[in-house]
Amino acid sequence: MSIGHFVDGKRVGGTSERRGDVFDPATGRRTAEVELACTADVDVAVQAAARAARAWRDASLARRSGVLFAFRELVHSRRDRLAEVITAEHGKVLADAAGEVQRGLEVIEYACGLASALRGAFSENVSTEVDSYTIRQPLGVVAVISPFNFPVMVPLWFVPVAVACGNAVVLKPSEKDPSAALLLAEWFAEAGLPDGVLNVVNGDKVAVDALLDHPEVRAVSFVGSTPIARYVYQRGTAAGKRVQALGGAKNHMVVLPDADLDLAADAAVNAGFGSAGERCMAISVLVAVEPVADALVERIAARMAGLRTGDGRRGCDMGPLVTAAHAAKVRSYVDAGVAAGAMPVVDGRDVTPDGDPDGFWLGPTLFDRVTPQMSIYTDEIFGPVLSVVRVGSYDEAVELVNASPYGNGTAIFTNDGGAARRYQHEVQVGMVGINVPIPVPMAYHSFGGWKSSLFGDLHAHGEDGVRFFTRGKVVTSRWLDPRHGGVNLGFPTQT
Repeated sequence: MSIGHFVDGKRVGGTSERRGDVFDPATGRRTAEVELACTADVDVAVQAAARAARAWRDASLARRSGVLFAFRELVHSRRDRLAEVITAEHGKVLADAAGEVQRGLEVIEYACGLASALRGAFSENVSTEVDSYTIRQPLGVVAVISPFNFPVMVPLWFVPVAVACGNAVVLKPSEKDPSAALLLAEWFAEAGLPDGVLNVVNGDKVAVDALLDHPEVRAVSFVGSTPIARYVYQRGTAAGKRVQALGGAKNHMVVLPDADLDLAADAAVNAGFGSAGERCMAISVLVAVEPVADALVERIAARMAGLRTGDGRRGCDMGPLVTAAHAAKVRSYVDAGVAAGAMPVVDGRDVTPDGDPDGFWLGPTLFDRVTPQMSIYTDEIFGPVLSVVRVGSYDEAVELVNASPYGNGTAIFTNDGGAARRYQHEVQVGMVGINVPIPVPMAYHSFGGWKSSLFGDLHAHGEDGVRFFTRGKVVTSRWLDPRHGGVNLGFPTQT
């Protein structure tokens, strides 16, 4: 099966002869090939978006909302189908895929009500019979470049908000799991979105560079690793574009001595190994403030013993990694951790999966006595590897977290409200959970980190999303009446 693009309201093939392989990660079998767009293919999609943007920006807010409400109903009624597609190409278990769809639905629902967020402000009589007011207008054509780990949720972080604001979109999903994005585009068209307002171009770096360089693309939203996020930000802004580039993470979960250790152990397992650790909000470092480390590690290991790794369609707890190459890379980090002297409490290299032996398997892995000098601590592994670092005090824990170059998400587990409040104030991280391991905000708040986890000033969805996909304009007006007139060459003053 060949997977092409979606341009100007229909599935199309491109002119590029380059192809990529799409796999079922649970079996290791190649299931399709995806077209990898060339620069000319990207230009066709952008030009279609540019034509559509001229009319869509003038569409009434009522019409835009109507399309989004209809799209929401289609996604909601077909969410099981969408989850199946995610599992087939990404590998995460069906329950996790369904959760991804639900979080995407929340952003669609937020976008349905964006008419109120687009309201301006009005000041009457700022000067004699002079009024001033602000309005927000769409940018035109915007690009969304999304990663493999959330083929539905991340596009839905951006596309509904951009469309509600009156923009046309070119979406480039990951070439590893492209099918879900094409389904979303078809369902948007079915919901009444005009041809060209949403286009999907599959591809790799060639397509990314073409979007970053294209003069018709006004803004770029990106989610991926920190090195690529930095590259996207630098190249996009150099071309005069507005860019929000969300990068990688190394999320710490701090457990204080007064915490409920059973709750903390549950959270560590859930946040460390869900989606096989392929989440930018996964907990990859557990900071145990002594004397709780031994008891906490024991509890986590006991829970891990009951996890079943296997095909996500068989009711397993954790699925495979997305590709053979990525599985090998994560496995190499486990090798490096052992070689560096970390203690492998649970070794995922020994897993016996409930699935095809050719799948891209690595079981949940737990390291104890990890130090900040080890690569399993410093690097974003993006796999099911949880590292325990032991510290002697709250202050040492905060110092460790703040020394990280990343600042995406963090969590603290404690029953001390004062300590929690102090932590949320002192920690240099964009999203903080208090007894919540994965503090992904609801759609009406904005998602994004600090430091090397975000390049740009505005976060995803919420109020920041509206600001990113619109430009503000201030109008000052005076309507003369018969009593007013005359020539005055002096500089205007407020009288």
